[in-house]
Amino acid sequence: MKELYSFGLTEEQEKRARELHYGNIVIDMLFQGPIGTYSLGEEIEQETERLALERHPDSLSERVHFAGDVIRRWYVDGKLADLYKECWYESGLTAGNRQLNVSDKASLYSSAIDLQEEFDKKPWLIKVKQAADIEYAHQHQLKAGIVTCQETLGFEKDLKLLEQMYHFGLRVVQLTYNNHNYVGAGCMEENNAGLSTFGKKFVAKLNELGIVVDTGHCGKQTTLDACKYSTKPVIASHTAAEQVYFHSRAKSDEEIRAIAETNGVVGIFAMPWFIAENPEDTTIEHFLDHIDYVVNLAGVDHVGVGTDWPMPQTKWMAIAFKKLFAPGMGFAPGDGPSTEIVKGLTDYRSFLNITRGLMARGYKDEEIVKIIGGNWMRVFKEVWG
Repeated sequence: MKELYSFGLTEEQEKRARELHYGNIVIDMLFQGPIGTYSLGEEIEQETERLALERHPDSLSERVHFAGDVIRRWYVDGKLADLYKECWYESGLTAGNRQLNVSDKASLYSSAIDLQEEFDKKPWLIKVKQAADIEYAHQHQLKAGIVTCQETLGFEKDLKLLEQMYHFGLRVVQLTYNNHNYVGAGCMEENNAGLSTFGKKFVAKLNELGIVVDTGHCGKQTTLDACKYSTKPVIASHTAAEQVYFHSRAKSDEEIRAIAETNGVVGIFAMPWFIAENPEDTTIEHFLDHIDYVVNLAGVDHVGVGTDWPMPQTKWMAIAFKKLFAPGMGFAPGDGPSTEIVKGLTDYRSFLNITRGLMARGYKDEEIVKIIGGNWMRVFKEVWG
């Protein structure tokens, strides 16, 4: 489902927007796609619920986990494999991140195996080791997967394991999720503790290896500390501007400026609960408001896209996830993934709307190219080589 949000563009502007979008490197730094909730359709909705109920009749949480595994199997090499490819190519995205689960060591190893299978079974999808790989993918009509993680808890204090995962392909590491870990405090912690002593060593190791330091879910002081102690650009892969809409997941002006001063980038996400007051009536215009704010505050060189939404799950799974799992992940009551969407970004195949929206807001061609991917590439070239 490709939706063209009405921006009132002229025919000439529409043509130019398509040329910019499909002719340049486009990157989503928190890419839960390419399949999302509204890509899957009613047939998959019903089949996953039926299969999950047959396997786990007495546990909704087990049904959600089981259905997630089924959908993953189907999109890696099963009935959803063609849809997976179709959605990615229609999106116009050159590169998106592929995530490791680092909530614990077992999950890290298991998710690495799963992730490698995804690369192995999709000849059109390459694993990124250096910035040139993304350029190669763009030139050869391939897609590029950037191995990232949103948590460091599973590394414990084992910097050797971090180094091993670098050799596997890990290139972006978010220091904390919502809560405390060995590295520092997440954005939902009230004490705003910042980086730990180990966290400073961890950041130094990321710099040494050539892994991008990500502060997306980090608390304010953790973000500021990361910018202070990192010798390489720091990013926030997926966040927003708290002055546009206040939320614990958003970044203050001080944090945005600090990230920009490292020559880093702030990625704006498309999470309906985090960018506007009413998640039932959030549109791509709200998303663009956050981009405008960061541009005005820190400059056009320091903003990018990290949508984080929608996820590859059915509606029944999304509703259950919000009820059962979001509270334990540090989300505030009422927050967390469910069935709400940002109108204009319902599906990854609608990614062109971001470029169209930037054009509607008067951005120049070269500025649009930076925002949709060029700024991320600048960081990657500096950190990865």
